[in-house]
Amino acid sequence: MLANKDSAGRKFTVRIQESSEGGYTGQCIELPGGISEGETLKELKTNMTEAIQLVLDTLEDAAKKYKKIIVEIPN
Repeated sequence: MLANKDSAGRKFTVRIQESSEGGYTGQCIELPGGISEGETLKELKTNMTEAIQLVLDTLEDAAKKYKKIIVEIPN
C-alpha cells in the first residue's frame, strides 16, 4: 500500500519557484503529479502536503485493481 499509516512521517522533496504574480509554486520531485501553490511558503507547505497525500491516495486506489507485490526499500 502506498498511502496508509505507515506513510506518516515520510519525507518528500519539493522544488519551489517564486511566481511572477506573487506567491510560490511547488512540485514534488518524487511524485511529479504533486503540484500546488501558495501565497506564502507556509501555505505552500500545507498545500503540498495535501497534494502529495492526494497523489498517494490516487495511486493506492489505482493499485487495488491489479495483482501486486509490495517492495520495501530500506533507508
